[in-house]
Amino acid sequence: MKINNFIYILLAAYLATFLRLLLNNNFFISIIGSFLVGFFVNKRLSYSTEKILFSGFFSCFTSFSGFIYFLYKILNQGDWIKFIIFFNLIIIINLLTMLLGFWISRKIT
Repeated sequence: MKINNFIYILLAAYLATFLRLLLNNNFFISIIGSFLVGFFVNKRLSYSTEKILFSGFFSCFTSFSGFIYFLYKILNQGDWIKFIIFFNLIIIINLLTMLLGFWISRKIT
């Protein structure tokens, strides 16, 4: 991979981190990110564009650590039922949102 691609990946990660801080809502961010991943996964992207989007932008935007921290705060309160509900709800909603993005992407092309 060319050095320019590494710079683009870093810039994409920077932009994603900035947007994540600007939005400041883990649930909303994960839904947007899941939709966009589903949308772009269906596109025929070049290798470098794929790395820039998926390794740079989406990995920083939909940070798994944000999801884990959200669940940790609930678990730390000792509310197991709320933890189980949110854990399953977040995964199911994000999966369905990703499938919606994939479906819309297929309809457009």
